[in-house]
Amino acid sequence: MILDVSLPGLFLGLAVGVVLGLTGAGGAILSVPLLGFFLNLSVVQAAPIGLLAVSLSAGLGAYLGFRSRILRYKAAMLMASLGVMFSPLGIWIAHQLPNTLLVIIFCLVLLLVARNMWLQASKELRGEPDEVGPPCLLDETIGKLTWTLPCARALAASGALAGFFSGLLGVGGGFIVVPALRRFTDLPMKSIVATSLGVLTIVSLAGVAFSNIYGVMNWVIAIPFALGSMIGLLIGRQLVKNISGSQVQQAFAILALSISVVMFAHLFHIF
Repeated sequence: MILDVSLPGLFLGLAVGVVLGLTGAGGAILSVPLLGFFLNLSVVQAAPIGLLAVSLSAGLGAYLGFRSRILRYKAAMLMASLGVMFSPLGIWIAHQLPNTLLVIIFCLVLLLVARNMWLQASKELRGEPDEVGPPCLLDETIGKLTWTLPCARALAASGALAGFFSGLLGVGGGFIVVPALRRFTDLPMKSIVATSLGVLTIVSLAGVAFSNIYGVMNWVIAIPFALGSMIGLLIGRQLVKNISGSQVQQAFAILALSISVVMFAHLFHIF
């Protein structure tokens, strides 16, 4: 019986880790629908498992980024601290809502993520410059962000929103953190991915801790799922060196759109 759920959990985690390593954001949001489809878990049951996997695999990626000096740890700590504050609110609301409504919210979030990733990737492929710069600018002489009140305010608000959705849906929040860092800073993409992984590590760990208060963690599934995601992240980091980031984003946008459509169809018994 344990083997029946642990092996699928391992392979599902592997898939999530690969996407997380490729995008720095997308893998986390796949955890809940994959666990729901293949292991018949509700959103509330799947969310803490996904958060555990994200915290461990993102933690590994963040450590590698920190060692390479591309993780902006002050920005990550600011965003994560606000995320930790708002994560319990999202978890509490999730336990008050019916699973059907949570699935609908999840599908809508997936559609938004797919749209934003597709548009961003298309703009990059056309060679259009990003509208970034203020309020957070990188000081090239020291390799760190120049902090201002507008910069801190923008990143803090983004972290709070990421934490809320992390608690509500168990999605990690990278789909908010990465676009926020792209919009509000002029950091290179490698630094954005590493910083996002740092935020996800802290926020997801907090979500796991708060979720355990409700006693909803299924460790038989969670452990192999988390192990698979860590292995997958290492694979994804190697693959991303040989694949266009914009093409990866477009492929993920199509995948997110497809999953959202299937979740809607399954929810309303269309097939």
